[in-house]
Amino acid sequence: MKHLILGGILTLFSCSFLLSQTKVGGQVYDSNKQPIPFANIVFVNSTVGTITDENGRFYMESDDNHSSIKISFIGFETKTIKLTKKVTYNMEITLAEEAAALDEVVIYKGKTSKKNNPAIDILRKIWKNRRVNGVKKFKQYQYDKYEKLEFDLNTIDSALINSRIFNGMEFIFDDVDTSRITGKTYLPIFLNEAISQVYGDNTSNDYKEVLKGNKNAGFSDNQTLIAFVKDLYSDYDVYDNYLKFFDKSFTSPLSRTGIDVYNYVLSDSAYIDNKWCYNIVYYPRRKNELTFQGDFWVNDTTWAIKDINLEVTKSANINWVKDLYIEQEFDVLNDSIFLITKDYFQSDFAFSKKEKSRGVYGKRTTLYDNYKFDVKKNKKFYKTQVDPYDQDIYNREDSFWQNARMEELNKDEKKVYKLLDTLRTVKAFKRLYNIGTILASGYVEFNGFDFGPLFSTVGFNAIEGWRVRAGGRTYFTPNDRWRIEGYGAYGFRDNKFKYGVSGKYLVDRKSRLIVSAGNRRDVEQLGASLTNTNDVEGRSLASSSIVTTGDNTRLTSINLSAFSMQIEPRKNFTFGVTGSFRTLKPADRALFSLDFIDEDTNELRSEIKQTEISTQLAYTPGRKTTGYGVDRITVNDGDFATLFLNYSVGVKGILESDFDYQKVQFFYRQPWNIGGFGVLNSSLELGKTYGEVPLGLLSVVPGNQTYLSIYNTFPLLNFYEFVTDTYASLHLEHNFNGRIFSRIPLLRKLNLRELVGIRGVWGELSEENLLLSAPSNEILIAPDDEVYWEYSFGVGNIFKIFRIDFHFRGNYFDNPDARKFGVTGSFGFYF
Repeated sequence: MKHLILGGILTLFSCSFLLSQTKVGGQVYDSNKQPIPFANIVFVNSTVGTITDENGRFYMESDDNHSSIKISFIGFETKTIKLTKKVTYNMEITLAEEAAALDEVVIYKGKTSKKNNPAIDILRKIWKNRRVNGVKKFKQYQYDKYEKLEFDLNTIDSALINSRIFNGMEFIFDDVDTSRITGKTYLPIFLNEAISQVYGDNTSNDYKEVLKGNKNAGFSDNQTLIAFVKDLYSDYDVYDNYLKFFDKSFTSPLSRTGIDVYNYVLSDSAYIDNKWCYNIVYYPRRKNELTFQGDFWVNDTTWAIKDINLEVTKSANINWVKDLYIEQEFDVLNDSIFLITKDYFQSDFAFSKKEKSRGVYGKRTTLYDNYKFDVKKNKKFYKTQVDPYDQDIYNREDSFWQNARMEELNKDEKKVYKLLDTLRTVKAFKRLYNIGTILASGYVEFNGFDFGPLFSTVGFNAIEGWRVRAGGRTYFTPNDRWRIEGYGAYGFRDNKFKYGVSGKYLVDRKSRLIVSAGNRRDVEQLGASLTNTNDVEGRSLASSSIVTTGDNTRLTSINLSAFSMQIEPRKNFTFGVTGSFRTLKPADRALFSLDFIDEDTNELRSEIKQTEISTQLAYTPGRKTTGYGVDRITVNDGDFATLFLNYSVGVKGILESDFDYQKVQFFYRQPWNIGGFGVLNSSLELGKTYGEVPLGLLSVVPGNQTYLSIYNTFPLLNFYEFVTDTYASLHLEHNFNGRIFSRIPLLRKLNLRELVGIRGVWGELSEENLLLSAPSNEILIAPDDEVYWEYSFGVGNIFKIFRIDFHFRGNYFDNPDARKFGVTGSFGFYF
């Protein structure tokens, strides 16, 4: 989401101009002056048309000259209106109710019937043939792909033009144009082009896309923004049951479940490219669900889609997106096979869904050409990773683009490149750009150094009291091969200074061999997560949260030094080795104890010294990243599986290390998209420690004494309530994305989203480890009698940014200070 903020601010600048011959717009009413939603409107003697939205409004345009439009809707008389001008806005059209239906036409009012409906008969034939249409009909396929991404500031009016924010940049408004989809004025501010070659094998499910050229206006070094925008508009197939956009699964009108959520009407039939096609209009049966409205043309022999338009209804439960429009075109190959040739996607990002609200258009145009089939490639071809960071790709000459583009840029799109290069020299623009960067990254940029992150400047805990922190990092470009980070912090209650410093270097770009080292001296809440890390920059939210429940006094002073090497031999598969030495002692011994008996001297010790060597394997299939320096940014957070295996060995004697042990830990996280039923997030953690270790080295089940909803913790457990040396933990959380609330009349308009969760942990603690930690006088309990479990109910999307969760304890009510019920919340910007 942070990159969306940056993208939105960057979208305050540019220009474009599209010429059309005929433009019409307005609103359709019935005789009682009530808007008619989903009415069908077409230019007479053409297949160019649209349907009205939920408020009866429409807009459409064509590059050709048209003299009249036809308006029709089930249960109303069809009306034809002559156009006296090429551009006609604000039309008010009234349809009269139909006295009697024609014998040869089946008329449906309200919700259309699922029986004896010719449109649904056609839909069933589409289902039957959808797997033998397009590239899926062949064993292998390849084609060329041209993709154009654009951001536009929309609803340009005098108030915006005269706004103080654009002082010194008034020249950008010299050219504005009108959207052919919405009829709104807009000003382009970002343009990116990419040329690729795509290869696929349907027998082995292999796929490879080779980027041949990339060009963008004004921000060639901002690959993070480009990658984020591309991920917003990820590829989709209209034949699939669900289409995923903005982390939401929308029901496709071609879905087998479509008849339960859509009304279908057979509207028209005509020849398109010498093929007889039927036109079907569809619209949702209920409001507030993730559905579309629109129409499609389907061939009468192959039952393949020729053209399709999809527009998200304004009542759909999606935030920050006012409008979303898709159109796809298909051409015929060998007289029978329909292949996609054009895909157009437009979204309107806005804080409000009101008609006159200002927003930012995001547009993607994708063209496909030069299809070839059954040209087999070997496995090595698909496995060989092409260097995605070849600088030649991002610096192609103009002659390359003139020959490679499948669609010429119009004259005003060409202006975008020159305009944004000019804008970057304007002081007013630089100020806006810097503000956007701070909001997106949390850092204040200086020449080669970033100060921050600003969001961790202030914290509070029982030991340090109020805590202030200041830090920064070296930063010359997003693709630096080395980076140094550091911070300093001070607690006003313990009057102690803390710090952390680390550095890392990318030795080899191809294998991503990275070496890193650092040291940290700080106060931490150990046991905030089951899976250990030795990140010297890391800090638990639990030890810096401003508001907590109960006494959070079990904090540890840690002095950690670490050196590590990491390599990525295959994409999204990493192997790492870390050597670390740490000392642990209570931050305040009067409040918390880590005491143990030293077996060699038989003395009481309160400080642990430990040398450890860890080997980590991580696999993240489906993860998308950007950048080719020592740091990379993940652009699809939470949308891929994560598998992590850690094997650690404690070595006694090295640097006065205290214990020999072995620890094995496994972590698996997987999001599951369940179509229209939402998203299920699951995580599994397993671990075991072999050998005798004291409390400071045991596995603490992560409690949560903050009022923040933190995934993979147990909200009703206090810190150190359960301690283990062997454990198994499972977390399940399902977000229905408003599917239930959308069917409750009083809640429907609030666009709330319902969440349910259940989590459990089982663990053991050996007698030897209990006796070793006995001097600490801490009550150590493991959930070995039965699995400890909790469940929760949550309501999300409150005012679009707030979520509240209600938690209930399932057992172990006799534990000291056990909490039976709790409430947590969180803020966030989610679609």
